[in-house]
Amino acid sequence: MSNYKTLPDTGFVRLASIIAPSGPIPVSKSTWWQGVKDGRFPKPVKLGVKTTAWRVEDIRDLIERLGR
Repeated sequence: MSNYKTLPDTGFVRLASIIAPSGPIPVSKSTWWQGVKDGRFPKPVKLGVKTTAWRVEDIRDLIERLGR
């Protein structure tokens, strides 16, 4: 989870900024969406018809939880 510090302090991030290979959470896209469905990962926010994002605060909380 080395890219944790590259996340902005506030706002929203898209999936490519969250998961591997460029994001701090080393999971695939299908694993991520299954985790969202199961409640292991934060729920997304729809910003538009084709735009899905996550609150940076939720992602930072997830990283803190996974790091313990």
